Amino acid sequence: MLQQILRDMYIDPELLAELNEEQKQILFYKMREEQLRRWREREEKARMEEAVLRKTARRNQSKICNGKHVHWLRGKDGEVWVWVMGEAPGDKPYEQISEELIAERARQQAQKEAEELWRQKEAEITKKFRDAMAQEKARIVAEKWKIEMEDRKAAKLEEEKIQEELKKREEEERQKGEELIRQQEEIRAKELYLSLKQAQQHSQHSDDDQEWEEQLRRSKAADEERSHKARRARDEYRRQSLRAIQKGRVAGLSHLFQGTNLSNDQEIKLNDNSATPLLSPAANIWERPSRPFSRDVIIRWFKEEQIPRRAGFERNTNRIAQWFHGIISRQEAEELLMNKSEGAFLVRVSEKIWGYALSYRQQNGFKHFLVDASGDFYSFLGVDPNRHPTLTDLIDFHKEEIITSSGGELLLEPCGQQKNPPDYSPLFE
Repeated sequence: MLQQILRDMYIDPELLAELNEEQKQILFYKMREEQLRRWREREEKARMEEAVLRKTARRNQSKICNGKHVHWLRGKDGEVWVWVMGEAPGDKPYEQISEELIAERARQQAQKEAEELWRQKEAEITKKFRDAMAQEKARIVAEKWKIEMEDRKAAKLEEEKIQEELKKREEEERQKGEELIRQQEEIRAKELYLSLKQAQQHSQHSDDDQEWEEQLRRSKAADEERSHKARRARDEYRRQSLRAIQKGRVAGLSHLFQGTNLSNDQEIKLNDNSATPLLSPAANIWERPSRPFSRDVIIRWFKEEQIPRRAGFERNTNRIAQWFHGIISRQEAEELLMNKSEGAFLVRVSEKIWGYALSYRQQNGFKHFLVDASGDFYSFLGVDPNRHPTLTDLIDFHKEEIITSSGGELLLEPCGQQKNPPDYSPLFE
């Protein structure tokens, strides 16, 4: 089943809902490994195809003798020559270019403001002295207009003298105004430069950027959390693999029991009642669908494939294990475990896969692990790489070894039946 998931890169949502967090993380880890493997294959194939295309293009280009063509300038390494402004020898560094552009923008803006200020100042000076001249002229006219003709020449000379004095003062004030505006222009240019520089820096920390940074921070935190879960899943996978090697229970177990079947005279006891014998050789050949689609199909699968493998039986006996249950739902399993202590467990026949679900009582809730039985071994789907020849071996193994390092689940107390007849009765009828 895991191979099919990795081949299709798809898991049914109903099946995914049956997995706990550890199973999901390890399954996603394995799917990611498969994605990377396929990606590397595609990249290598694309690289080979690109090399072939380049070789073909060069061969075709060498055959062309006439016509107009574009020839790219190439460097010593044979690749197309590229010049990146600011990085070539002799180019100014980007920071220097940026500083000069900002300084030039500030200078132009300050010059523009100074010109406007000078126009206003010049208009003020011209108006000021024009009004002064008019007032002085009016005063002279009012005072000396009635003086005799011989005194008018003196009045004219005095008027001209006053006009020259006023023009001189106007020129002096004009020069002072120009100097003051020049100083203001320089100061304004520096202010604008600093303002533009601060705006450039502040633009990186604007409100939108702060919101973006907050989103980035949350995204990084989520990435770190996913990375932590992936590392934990990867470590769990490696730990389980190493433990399997140490226990000597790694794969290759199918040949130990492929030829093992219950003998015809072997008796199976169910609540002290004899069970129905296995199907005779004349029965129809069992062809298992890809997935369970009804209870009848599950019951037939259990009878024809699992009973011969002694699924649900105690070791070396014909008694049904206390932890074994029939086709019950997750909710029913949790109700059975509700009043149990931590470490209580049961195994129920799954309706989602060809296998089982192990329901486990935690201190603050429940966990459910899918057990894949679609092949010739039993193993947790996505959590434990150990492959066990029987379902009882898997249960006994995890009475001593935890299921996941993060949860530390040990199977301590089997949860038995609360119904009569037992919920597994249809499997053995």
